[in-house]
Amino acid sequence: MNAVEAQRIGAEGVTLYQGLQSRLQQLLQTLPDKPEETAESALRCLWHLAAGVHLSPDAAMEAPLVPLDAQNQRSLERLVDQRVSGIPLAHLSGRQRFMGMEMLASSQALIPRRETELLARAAIDVIRDHVLTTRDHATVIDVCTGCGNVALAMANSDARVRAYAADLSPEAVELAQRNVVHLGLVDRVETRVGDLLQPFDEPRFHHVADVVTCNPPYISSKKLEQMPSEIISFEPRLAFDGGALGVKILQRTIREAPQFLRAGGWLLFEVGLGQGPAVMQRLASTNGYSEIRGVADAESQIRVVVARFG
Repeated sequence: MNAVEAQRIGAEGVTLYQGLQSRLQQLLQTLPDKPEETAESALRCLWHLAAGVHLSPDAAMEAPLVPLDAQNQRSLERLVDQRVSGIPLAHLSGRQRFMGMEMLASSQALIPRRETELLARAAIDVIRDHVLTTRDHATVIDVCTGCGNVALAMANSDARVRAYAADLSPEAVELAQRNVVHLGLVDRVETRVGDLLQPFDEPRFHHVADVVTCNPPYISSKKLEQMPSEIISFEPRLAFDGGALGVKILQRTIREAPQFLRAGGWLLFEVGLGQGPAVMQRLASTNGYSEIRGVADAESQIRVVVARFG
């Protein structure tokens, strides 16, 4: 909080802010895969929410604090209690930033993670460097779309991108469609419900996609119960459970994508920690894929695999 904000919210507001920030610093258990959340960003996010403004923690750090009346202050205290109890911040605020987009978030789908921006950026780079250099448009298919974050990031990157997004969960697709409207991308993104690529199994989609992306569930079933309660108790299990070895959906994607990719098209997907080398080897042993590479995170772990088809 800066001096201008302190003056704006008044001495009572400053006292409330300092007390709640201290409480969050002591009790808030943040997750490594949500680095945007700190005691300060969580409090600012909830402060704005108590005032009736829905912001992601990133946006809340950029927006000046506003005065809260007595009713708003009581609401803020309840919100802090809920966050400390383990309810994800994005489920309280209804917002999460992804690739600069303020997206709607809820328990209907996985909360977008910062790590998945690696997948979105890699896909956007492929579209820019390998598709739109020779074509006047790009057709992309995103499966396991969840709230639609990767599909929307691709569509938002260039007006010439047309994205088709699907998920097995009707609840997730409903949220994805709300995000399409929320972000003003109705003319660039179409959502469908169905199992992996099955919703697109019709002639108009066969061998036409420039890019297929997938952020699949990749946690092995036996590891699910070891996950933090904030994740497994509040986010959809369907978004995490990758089967006995955690690679069931990855293997299906590798096998089924060629029916939808044009010659020279690209397949990209996110992988779990330690899965990258084996997945790249699987691609290398599958007919049709070439130019296989991994994209590493800040800890030099491969988290995205990219392959060219045909």
